[in-house]
Amino acid sequence: MAFSRAKERIMAFELGPRRGVYIDIARETKKAGSPLSDEDARHFESFDLIYRSLSALLYNYVPMSGHPGGSISSGPIVQGILFDVLDLDMSDPDRLDADIVSYAAGHKALGLYAMWALRNEVARVGAPELLPKDERKQLRLEDLLGFRRNPATDTPLFKKFASKALDGHPTPSTPFIRLSTGASGVGVATSLGLAYGARDYYGPNAPRVHIVEGEGGMTPGRVAEALAAAGTASLGNAFLHVDWNQASIDSNRVCRDDSTPGDYVQWTPAELLYLNDWNVIHVEEGRDFRQVAAAQRAALSLDNGQPTAIVYRTVKGWNYGVQGRASHGAGHKLCSDGFYEALDQLNPLVDVKLPRCCNDEIRCKGPNGRAVMEECFWEALLLIRKAIESHEEMVGALAGRLLESQSRLNRASRQPRKGAPTVEKVYRIAADSVQAPPPELALKPGASTTLRNELGRALGYYNKESGGALFAAAADLLGSTSINLTGDGFQEGFWNTLSNPEARLLSIGGICEDAMTGILAGLSTYGRHIGVGSSYGAFLAPLGHIAARLHAIGNQARREVSKEPYKPIILACAHVGLKTGEDGPTHADPQALQLLQENFPAGTVVTLTPWDPAEVWPLLAAALAKRPAVIAPFVTRPNETVP
Repeated sequence: MAFSRAKERIMAFELGPRRGVYIDIARETKKAGSPLSDEDARHFESFDLIYRSLSALLYNYVPMSGHPGGSISSGPIVQGILFDVLDLDMSDPDRLDADIVSYAAGHKALGLYAMWALRNEVARVGAPELLPKDERKQLRLEDLLGFRRNPATDTPLFKKFASKALDGHPTPSTPFIRLSTGASGVGVATSLGLAYGARDYYGPNAPRVHIVEGEGGMTPGRVAEALAAAGTASLGNAFLHVDWNQASIDSNRVCRDDSTPGDYVQWTPAELLYLNDWNVIHVEEGRDFRQVAAAQRAALSLDNGQPTAIVYRTVKGWNYGVQGRASHGAGHKLCSDGFYEALDQLNPLVDVKLPRCCNDEIRCKGPNGRAVMEECFWEALLLIRKAIESHEEMVGALAGRLLESQSRLNRASRQPRKGAPTVEKVYRIAADSVQAPPPELALKPGASTTLRNELGRALGYYNKESGGALFAAAADLLGSTSINLTGDGFQEGFWNTLSNPEARLLSIGGICEDAMTGILAGLSTYGRHIGVGSSYGAFLAPLGHIAARLHAIGNQARREVSKEPYKPIILACAHVGLKTGEDGPTHADPQALQLLQENFPAGTVVTLTPWDPAEVWPLLAAALAKRPAVIAPFVTRPNETVP
């Protein structure tokens, strides 16, 4: 009886009011039909067949490296984004007002490179005026010879075509990629950071950020923190596309599915997202291009200001011959029968004649094996090129969509909002005032103040002078760490796109150093702000380490191809050292500095350890003038006397 009553109470439980809405797109298409014609759908199906075939080729000829399963299952999702809803100018990958596609699921890099190369082929054949004149700003079919290679690769065709070295997980050395992603859920937070930066700089007409992730990539705690932050801030220009295939490395049932418990978590992606006040659109058939297109267009039409997620039910490794978790980071054996059978599906579009070894002689095992493998790889890639070139109707239709994408972007006429911040002013002020602070920040000898207070005052000064180029956040410690002073002179309270857009303090999920660092890294990466985060140094140094490291790697990769200066984040490690002793050893970790100092790529991180309050301004100014990827001031809590 007691159990029965408890069950009744559970069944009666409902979530409170939400700003987000839930849509089942299958029901909507039954009422309104699909936005795609039968002919459109056929073109997408043909392109997807070529894409799946190219994904199989990439895995085979690397050889046998990469993640084919998730790349294949996410294909229809990304095709819909690229060819139907994205506002983008292919001729200029660095255009700031363009929409962004960010692969938070960095392990889908195989699919990303395949999709980028095929899009380039479509433009090359059907709309060559879209291609950047500088081939370094394209991702060509020839560049796929560099998949999972490094710049020191010396095989003949890699050198002949000047192929790009394409990392196993994406970095900004690749055109149209803004972030380094792939490390344990960091990509969701950093991708959302891009949306924060775009929304504050452009206002309501901001570029959209389309984030590609799977349900497995949503299980890290930092992702739940980031989702909470975006929902709270009404980050309406963020769109999360969830490839829900239920397969990870170790499990074929990641989430609960109806009444069947999940191996890892007991929520579905839709439940987690709706809980955090996101709009959620459910797509039961993630391979149905009509449903995909209807869902993505419906997402753009929502006007309640909340971020939107589309959850697509898919099959990992669909029609590849290896499915589910077995296809996560694995696939067919090198040039096996299964591999050739997967490629035979391409026969309706092109006569499939792939290179084969004769009489059981495995040529790539010989003394020139790497060159032989590369020759076979290139011969197979030419087959893909032939499939594109021979399918004129499909190419014409998709190229027309790429041209329309450029036209939509131009018609949008996105301009920085009135009063948008000027981040370059921060760096100019810093370079001009390393030796002495501005008069209003000068300290009198004998005065008493804290290091954290002077850091907050300095950051507040830069913020006022730049028109709000600094966004500050803390792990529920804004006042305690004095980082709240960064927002002095601006609207009080936390930033919200609809109700409080002039504030400069961010609410990031509460006590969430992990997601906080990721979001601030993405915010800084967008290039019009500096993200500032604070917490106890004992917590922020370790919990922010992964996101900060990826930020440093991404800045390095971007500089290699653009010569741009780094885009700093500031991690204010507060309440550090033995002077925090009254909180006990749990909070006064003396090792925090070691986690950041000399533990990153050379030149990407600067740590600051002021001894007295008068040292804070010159140290911070010198660091900002130098512009590393990460600036980490370590400041104590007690009052100090100004010498």
